[in-house]
Amino acid sequence: MSTILDTCGVAVIGGGVVGCAMARRMALDGLDTVLLEKAPDILDGASKGNSAILHTGFDAPPGSVEHACMVAGYAEYMDIHESLNLPVLKTAALVAAWSGEEEERLQDVLAKAHENGVMDAALVSGKQARAIAPGLHEGIRAAVHVPREYVIDPWSAPLAYLTQALANGARAHFNAGVITARRKADGWLLETPRGDVRAAHVINCAGLHGDLVEEAIFGRAHFEIRPRKGQFVVFDKAAGALLETIILPVPTERTKGIVVCPTIFGNVLVGPTAEDQKSRDDASVDAETLKALIRRAVEILPALKDMPVTATYAGIRPATEKKHYRIAHRPEDHWTTVGGIRSTGLTAALGIATHVRDLMAEGGMAFSPLENPQVPQVPNLAQSRRRDHARPGYGEIVCHCESVTEREIRAALEGPLAAGSLAGLKRRTRATMGRCQGFYCTARLAELTREAFAEPLAVGEAHE
Repeated sequence: MSTILDTCGVAVIGGGVVGCAMARRMALDGLDTVLLEKAPDILDGASKGNSAILHTGFDAPPGSVEHACMVAGYAEYMDIHESLNLPVLKTAALVAAWSGEEEERLQDVLAKAHENGVMDAALVSGKQARAIAPGLHEGIRAAVHVPREYVIDPWSAPLAYLTQALANGARAHFNAGVITARRKADGWLLETPRGDVRAAHVINCAGLHGDLVEEAIFGRAHFEIRPRKGQFVVFDKAAGALLETIILPVPTERTKGIVVCPTIFGNVLVGPTAEDQKSRDDASVDAETLKALIRRAVEILPALKDMPVTATYAGIRPATEKKHYRIAHRPEDHWTTVGGIRSTGLTAALGIATHVRDLMAEGGMAFSPLENPQVPQVPNLAQSRRRDHARPGYGEIVCHCESVTEREIRAALEGPLAAGSLAGLKRRTRATMGRCQGFYCTARLAELTREAFAEPLAVGEAHE
């Protein structure tokens, strides 16, 4: 007889940014909520690799669910970020045209922005664009200026969402991927490696594996994940002084294209590529692609020419056979699937959660929003704000490249949402993410995390 791991009103499958936002919304609206994640920590899939831009939705398909969720998600993030201690770097963005053909297409970009309600977007000349972003190559012909495109912390945001969910009664189970599910009279029985979970309603937010989950349960999925890899290059923090504005390309039908932008951590980032592949797990990078990204970044911002590269990485976006979000609510089955959430998921996550809540309410689910919910704060990792090392009593600096303190490491290993892996610890503290990529601090991290992870950290692991 299987062990019962948990019983709940709603089970959320997947601990990416959408799953974390979903768990928060369900908990705040009074449902007994459980999040199930197959990895040892959150953000192990598509959500771990993105450009960290908070989008206005200026170039989203007008009238689409994606656009509505982006607008709602943007607004909610701006409303709650200070209470959760989440940073916003108010950079603005330029959609830059470098050729005559791209310059002609700017009129369409501007028209779509205005149709989407982003009325402060405006066409500027090349000279005006260089006044906004002085380091740009003089070959820029014109741009659309979007003042409210911002940069945020891509990992602290979902951490905050799930932390708030847990503070308000939700639970999270890791190493608990759903193996099978059986429909019962009172809901679902979900089998996981750690035991069964009984749930009245299930929300599938499994990202890159969302179609496989739906197919395993219902015999077929209403969409097909077609993984799309995006490679990134991160320039050294010294590059941070060169750029304060997001530089976007004129988008195509297939992709938003290569972005050059500042990060919340003080670096400059270029990427992503758009490489369709069969693998849902291959997040490798290759030298030629990275060199091409660096060349493109230097073409846009010439001062990057001799700037060292701190890190490279790749993310895999859960693209599908269609461009739009693939959200399907099955009220008769007490099941909702949230699929095809691609590069805009970081912005749209909070809006997607509200959209799903509304679909569930229309289907007969009763909600009782909490009157005085708990609002915990997450640690700040933004370069522009006060970090932990500026406060006394931090113990020691463990990671000198990113100024990560012993106190930050120990705090990340404690509490209801403690880091479950080195990757989780990195995203909570930025340890090993600096210039040396863990070369100097891995041994100390191995000591500090000796009893924390199911698989102990081996010296050298962080900088393989």
